Amino acid sequence: MVVYDKLVRDRIPEIIRRNGDTPVFRILNETDYWTYLLKKDSEELEEVRLAETSEERKKELADKLEVLRAMAEYQGFSLEDILMEADRKKQKNGGFEERICLQKVVKK
Repeated sequence: MVVYDKLVRDRIPEIIRRNGDTPVFRILNETDYWTYLLKKDSEELEEVRLAETSEERKKELADKLEVLRAMAEYQGFSLEDILMEADRKKQKNGGFEERICLQKVVKK
């Protein structure tokens, strides 16, 4: 037996059954769902960080995007809403293309 206690994609129990094993799971309530989404987001970020190849990074970034989509929907937004807000913020404050690392601000 392996204990996970983590949010998984919807078809994972079906895949586990197909492999001949028995999944034990529960459906999260509203409060727990948000908590587990936040943990899943951290998990996916770590997997992006540890990915060694470009292809692995692409797959992990796709997983992270799916978590972001679920987080947005939980909060009542679509992924498109989030992308539009990101575009507005980019227009106002810029993006990260110039790779600027702010070291400090000297106050007047």
